[in-house]
Amino acid sequence: MTGTLISFGHGYSASALANLLGPEGWRVIGTTRSDDRIGSLLAQGVEPRLWPGANMGPALDAATHILISAAPGPEGDPVLAELRDEIAARADRLRWVGYLSTTGVYGDHQGGWVDETTPLSPTTERGRARMEAEAAWAAIPGLPLHIFRLAGIYGPRRGPFAKVRNGTARRIIKPGQVFSRTHVDDIAQVLRASMQRPNPGAIYNVCDDDPAPPEEVIGYAAELLGLPLPPAEDFDMVEMSPMARSFYAESKRVRNDRIKDELGVTLRYPDYRAGLRALLAEETGE
Repeated sequence: MTGTLISFGHGYSASALANLLGPEGWRVIGTTRSDDRIGSLLAQGVEPRLWPGANMGPALDAATHILISAAPGPEGDPVLAELRDEIAARADRLRWVGYLSTTGVYGDHQGGWVDETTPLSPTTERGRARMEAEAAWAAIPGLPLHIFRLAGIYGPRRGPFAKVRNGTARRIIKPGQVFSRTHVDDIAQVLRASMQRPNPGAIYNVCDDDPAPPEEVIGYAAELLGLPLPPAEDFDMVEMSPMARSFYAESKRVRNDRIKDELGVTLRYPDYRAGLRALLAEETGE
């Protein structure tokens, strides 16, 4: 199966998907707000569009699939704000639409488990904005929408090794705090699997099998590098930006059975240990 994918807000996760689709013969059109990113999109085999600004009508006419990665802004979802009517008019021609959301829509569960049927109760502004965007996309009649709630994303250039090496990594301890996370390559394979077997209306959590306290991840990275364990810091005592502190406002474990049972996905990196070992091997060429 091939087609034409428009990737709105073509960033880290969408690039990993494009790396899978390009060799299969897909046409991928990616939007960016920055002239500086045009070269990197072209190098990836992605057709760049400077948007907002470009006329997206011809691309939408050609599209069989749409991926929305762009984050909500003050006016809500930026793609809907500009192109809702144009996309809605083409809904019956599209085979698949994917929206990249966040597990933050579930809110705080004090370390308890959540799945796709858990009622949404976000406690952060980011989570609330994503919940509203999910609902706005779902309100378009006939749109073959698939929602992907992503856990914390890591991968090449987004691992902890640089901070451990330069001494800026922090092992912040908040008792009971636990996060789910996902390697970007597993996001890409989940998206491709969904595109291969569309199920409009489906919602998928995208995460690995091993929710873990953040200080364990930093500790394992230091162990792999053979460097001293960064000192433990009490969450209540450390100085942090409001953004950084907000990540600790919620604690939950996220179930991922649906991507396995419905999409047949076998995770490449089922836990952070496997993911970090692979990242380090890639960095060092070993």
